[in-house]
Amino acid sequence: MSPDPALPTIPEGLRGVAHEPGVAKPDPILVVDGLRRSFGGVTAVDVEHLEIPRGLITGLIGPNGAGKTTLFNLLTGFDTPDEGDWTFDGTSAVGTSAYRVARAGMVRTFQLTKALSRMTVLENLMLGASGQHGERMRTALLPWRWRAQEQEVLERAEELLVRFRLDHMRDQYAGTLSGGQRKLLEMARALMVEPSLVMLDEPMAGVNPALTQSLLGHVKDLRDVEGRSVVFVEHDMDVVFDISDWVVCLAQGRVIAEGPPSAIGADPAVVDAYLGATHDHRALREERRRRREESGA
Repeated sequence: MSPDPALPTIPEGLRGVAHEPGVAKPDPILVVDGLRRSFGGVTAVDVEHLEIPRGLITGLIGPNGAGKTTLFNLLTGFDTPDEGDWTFDGTSAVGTSAYRVARAGMVRTFQLTKALSRMTVLENLMLGASGQHGERMRTALLPWRWRAQEQEVLERAEELLVRFRLDHMRDQYAGTLSGGQRKLLEMARALMVEPSLVMLDEPMAGVNPALTQSLLGHVKDLRDVEGRSVVFVEHDMDVVFDISDWVVCLAQGRVIAEGPPSAIGADPAVVDAYLGATHDHRALREERRRRREESGA
């Protein structure tokens, strides 16, 4: 498959970086070594070495069952590996609980949104802020200790509601939101801790084409406007090729390919992982076209 001229150019920091699994990056924010996780004898994740570049968007792709979500769970403290090590921003994150990982600046969203349906949209956002003094037993009864902080949290939440175009639903229960609006809410809530690395697990899944474009814009803004690092799991190759600076492909828990979108789109290992060795490169383009038509894009 020939490179698409519309694909983004390689960022300056990644020029000259080899297009091979486990390649070192100039300034990685996340580094993984020897990470393995098995379930009942089946190896879900087996990553020898992986580096996530800082300040860029990394797409994580692979067929169903490749281990993408399991990798997210391990790195963010929602699961425990059998072995392995990883550092976030130069500090080991092994054995760190999920809430401490988030406080350190690495947050994630989920395939299935986890909004608190009996709380309002605004309350869902405010709960996302970490280190709130009013939530501690010793200071909860001393309102002068937390009122100023709570006002700051409220202002931050209000700003995000406007940014994600959810301000008109501010006081509605989160359970009344559509699937796409819940995706927006979850992304906004993740930003309440002002993270340096945002990990999005299939943020476009189940979202209508119009809202997909809005979500894509928000993901790009994380990089372009706020300078945050992003890793996202996605099955739609057009989305991946549109916004990714770098792409990592998993298959059977292993990293089988890395590189810019133009290189990944033409990598035989990636085509084989998705479609089987009997297909040629044109089959991947046909698969992408079919998925666009099915989604109505």
